[in-house]
Amino acid sequence: MARRIPADVKTHYDSAPSPQRETMLEMRERILSIIPKAEEVVSYGMPAFRLDGVVVAGVLANKKHVGYYPFSGSILRLFPEELSKFTTTKSAIHVPVDKPLTKALLAKLIKARIAL
Repeated sequence: MARRIPADVKTHYDSAPSPQRETMLEMRERILSIIPKAEEVVSYGMPAFRLDGVVVAGVLANKKHVGYYPFSGSILRLFPEELSKFTTTKSAIHVPVDKPLTKALLAKLIKARIAL
């Protein structure tokens, strides 16, 4: 059964344009399947996932992509090969609006973030 989205977080998903919204919600499902105990929160103005008091992932709709944020500037450089197909900044992956990150890649990113 799908988990209810907290009202303050749902507002952020609801305000995202399509197809960004669907991509964000698909990534939400994948993230929660990786870290089912995560608490859904709003952090830095985006839907985010907090585990044991630490925000470990966030997603945000942008005009031309969906941003995935590991909430650490030291995570993305650990995966140059896996992220070579994406545009990245120090702290974000620009995910194509209609191609959510795979569960396998999300799991690697989240596990690396939790290990910090």
